Amino acid sequence: MSQVSSSAPTFPYTLVATDLDGTLLRSDDTVSERTREALAAVTAAGAAHIVVTGRAVPWTRHILDELGYDGIAVCAQGAQVYDAGAHRLLTSLTLDRQLAGLAVAKIEAEVGPLALAASRDGLDGDVLVGPRYQVQGLLQAVPFTDLAELWAEPLTKMYIQHPRLSDDELAEAARQAAGGLVNIIMAGEGIVEILPLGLSKATGLSLAARRLGVKAADTIAFGDMPNDIPMFAWSAHGVAMANAHEELKAVADEMTLSNEEDGIAVVLERLLG
Repeated sequence: MSQVSSSAPTFPYTLVATDLDGTLLRSDDTVSERTREALAAVTAAGAAHIVVTGRAVPWTRHILDELGYDGIAVCAQGAQVYDAGAHRLLTSLTLDRQLAGLAVAKIEAEVGPLALAASRDGLDGDVLVGPRYQVQGLLQAVPFTDLAELWAEPLTKMYIQHPRLSDDELAEAARQAAGGLVNIIMAGEGIVEILPLGLSKATGLSLAARRLGVKAADTIAFGDMPNDIPMFAWSAHGVAMANAHEELKAVADEMTLSNEEDGIAVVLERLLG
């Protein structure tokens, strides 16, 4: 009996979960050809690729469209599960505005006035930005001056900034003041967020994985910020980028090169053999 050999690549995981900013995306919001090819090889080997980002859908859609990504994406720190191919929300969890307002008041009582912004719910929900809030990058936002505008419609999450405290200091102070009411995470430079209590990237990823019929034990995840810690805890293997925050590096199973140096591709190529 002759033995038939196959040169088709094999891959030890059935799901690859990647953060966007600082992980899959380079600083110019593009994905390198090498990383695209590595992800294509992984999907050809039978695994699924899923984007898991802190960005709400309105700040994510154009990126996914430009990438030609048509799978499921987890957005807004897990609050939204989005079908990129069909351009529709599959699930969306909103922030209790009364609790959020109370949380802001408690935080300000401890650290003083905050600069505020918020993402409204929905596919086309505006991102509202108040006085003194510094938007990161070139993301589109709608300015507001009347605080009543902030609470007028359902919100996915809020963003807070402080004139003196660092992001890590603000996140820790916010957790101390209001951690029993809401979830507080640091998602990137200048990005400290208020989320529904108990919500994390792991929440949305588990929902999306269930839709795909994939288990946590079969998932490898890539990230760069503390908001990726729950995703690493949920997944079988967590890979931190070289440019990652120290808190994420401390819990990662593995380190790779930076997002500018094809860190994701380096790991996927090795696993593909």
